[in-house]
Amino acid sequence: MTPLELENLAHLRRARDYIDREFARPLDVAEIAQRALMSTAHFSRSFKAAYGETPYSYLMTRRIERAMKLLRAGVSVTDACMAVGATSLGSFSARFSEITGETPSAYRARSHSAVEEMPSYLAFQTTRPSRAPSSPAPSRIREALQTTSS
Repeated sequence: MTPLELENLAHLRRARDYIDREFARPLDVAEIAQRALMSTAHFSRSFKAAYGETPYSYLMTRRIERAMKLLRAGVSVTDACMAVGATSLGSFSARFSEITGETPSAYRARSHSAVEEMPSYLAFQTTRPSRAPSSPAPSRIREALQTTSS
């Protein structure tokens, strides 16, 4: 790596750490890019290249991660939504479902006793959200079923 690439990576880490600390505040990409001393477009491209997701996607994943912890503790979905900085319950629920594969209410309702018994470092790794794989379009499912039954 060149010295410039290392410097840019340090700026990206600083911005990522800022997202991790300030996730509950209203943040926009321009503000985060300013922390990284980059233009918004360059920052977004560089962040995605370094971390595999856009800055906004990373922010929302961190918010969902924190919301999952609150929901496991029995906090209501609405309170968890507001506590992590989401401004719309509908958007929060949709993003939560997209990332975890289940609704916030369903996640809150199920038992989390195994997580409570784990050491905190293991619980952190185990419960960290990752994007649920997208399901194939219904038309592709029908086509696949017709092909296999023919």
